[in-house]
Amino acid sequence: MFESIDKFGLALAVEGGVVNSKLCLIYNVDAGHRAVVFDRFRGIQAIEVGKGTHFLTPWLQKPVIFDCRSQPRNVPVITGSKDLQNVNITLRIIFPPVASQLPRIFTRIGEDHDEHVPPSITTEILKSVVARFEGGELITQRELISRQLSDDLTERAATFGLLLDDASLTHLTLGKEFIGGSQTDGSAGSREGQICGGKG
Repeated sequence: MFESIDKFGLALAVEGGVVNSKLCLIYNVDAGHRAVVFDRFRGIQAIEVGKGTHFLTPWLQKPVIFDCRSQPRNVPVITGSKDLQNVNITLRIIFPPVASQLPRIFTRIGEDHDEHVPPSITTEILKSVVARFEGGELITQRELISRQLSDDLTERAATFGLLLDDASLTHLTLGKEFIGGSQTDGSAGSREGQICGGKG
């Protein structure tokens, strides 16, 4: 058996390679990745698998690899303020999964969770928070709004097993119909500011 493992282990020169033999399946989990194991009889195993080379039983078990590296994503949203001003806002987010939650994430959402959950909850929270403030307040109370976005995103992400690692407001434009006091000098144009950074 060990001779067979040694022989097929040589093929692991390719990153993330998966090698079959008659007795076992050898697979690699690269740095920044985690794996969960699907068992035909028991379903998804409750423990995630970390970096390294691991063994499975052919046919009975299958590894599912997740990329847990921090990767930024821009989420643009057009929504309305409390006083019905049109607001065009873009948030740059980083939502890596919590490693210990990967079995639950795969069971509830699937392997492509990062394509669906982060954009969806970010859009939801942006619309909710912006709707609580008038157009002028989005500019004059940026610190309060930023804190509210951060708190709401952190709480919402946790329900899906995700961690808010970073969120940055990269674009905020109010509609042309917005007129008011100190905002008439162009301060309603594109703005950029940090909401939170380096969490977790």
